[in-house]
Amino acid sequence: MSAAVQSIWSPTKLPKIAYGKGSCLYDTDGKQYIDGSGGPAVFCLGHGNEEVNQAIKAQLDRIAHGYRYTFTSDPLEQLTEMVRRACGAASGLTRMIFVSSGSEAVESCLKIALQYHSARGEQTRRRFIARQRSWHGNTLGALAVSGFRDRRLPFEGALVEASLLSPVNAYRPPAGVKPECLAEHCANELEQEIARLGAHRVAAFIFEPVVGAAGGAVPAPAGYAKRVREICDRTGVLMIADEVMCGSGRCGSWRALEHDGVAPDLMAVAKGLGGGYLPLAAAILQERLWEPMAQRHGGLLTGHTFSGHTTACAAGVAVQSIVARDRLLDKVKEDGLYLMSLLRQTLGERAYIGDIRGRGLFIGLELVADRAKKEPFESELQLFARVRDQAFANGLICYPVGGNVDGVKGDHIILAPPYNATRAELEEIVGKLEKSLTQVIAALPKR
Repeated sequence: MSAAVQSIWSPTKLPKIAYGKGSCLYDTDGKQYIDGSGGPAVFCLGHGNEEVNQAIKAQLDRIAHGYRYTFTSDPLEQLTEMVRRACGAASGLTRMIFVSSGSEAVESCLKIALQYHSARGEQTRRRFIARQRSWHGNTLGALAVSGFRDRRLPFEGALVEASLLSPVNAYRPPAGVKPECLAEHCANELEQEIARLGAHRVAAFIFEPVVGAAGGAVPAPAGYAKRVREICDRTGVLMIADEVMCGSGRCGSWRALEHDGVAPDLMAVAKGLGGGYLPLAAAILQERLWEPMAQRHGGLLTGHTFSGHTTACAAGVAVQSIVARDRLLDKVKEDGLYLMSLLRQTLGERAYIGDIRGRGLFIGLELVADRAKKEPFESELQLFARVRDQAFANGLICYPVGGNVDGVKGDHIILAPPYNATRAELEEIVGKLEKSLTQVIAALPKR
């Protein structure tokens, strides 16, 4: 590794944050960073939004939190109604529990799926099916259904067994599968795994409609989600959409699966729900799932001390009000196309850019050593870390991750700027990314 790359930034000595405003952050040394990924795709309105801050302060002046088993509250009821409307009446997604993180939201979806089957007397439905190159969270249940090798390894042996199917990635389809056949092939794989296990043993299939950290903004191919919906309906297996990263408007529709014309049985949302102003997430379920659990158990048997936290819900109400009032979902669609076009014009012909993909303001760039063969860089190079560090030194926050090809090799970069970022800011993000990639590639050891 060259000295120039090695000395850029030591991850053990993080700079200290001072403040943020809009799409930019500032450390205590006065250095400015443009937030090209919204942190981990969370800061959908950027930083320091006065309207959201005032809503939080106003709520704190009244009461920080009314414990959910003792009180309801205006923010809780308002946010519940806003989420129902955002999901769409036709989706059937009317019931929800608010929690404090995406991992908790996914964990809650898994528990609700098990509770639902138990309430209906189908106690044998305990198994979950998921996909490789997926990431569902840090809690043990969410980790067990995640296909992210490096994040799983320290915990193997203590994770509940789950089936992990092939990734659904048109750029890297399974061997022998043509991209145009990918949706049917992967849907058939799900159907075959349900048959192998026995439908009476399978609780749910969980997937990301647009894969985030583990894949690099990989959208499902056309027709895939509808085939999955049909298979789940026919076998009694619940469909769980993990929209923690890709949902809440990040892809240009409030539900990412709305693009695919499908509604899940359960859905986890987080990140863009509260925009990072306070910890906030939700597990959302269809009304038809609620009824048997309400009759048998009196309601959902999941939740935490801070579930439905009053001030967090007030922050969520403010964020979602701005998203709706300012028509930011339309902006995400339009600016997503602009950002994608800009990236393709600026970087699309570089020999080390294998794929540029995504939806809305959720875009991934996959880096390759050999474009014709789609050969990834050697994992020992830690290319994703070099890009992260060089970009950070250049004042750009992006979200590079490694191992997206086989769990070991593969480097990608996610861009997920705030919904209200200006086009000038999008251009700055692309310019700084282009500069950073040029520097990193030039400094790599010669092959």
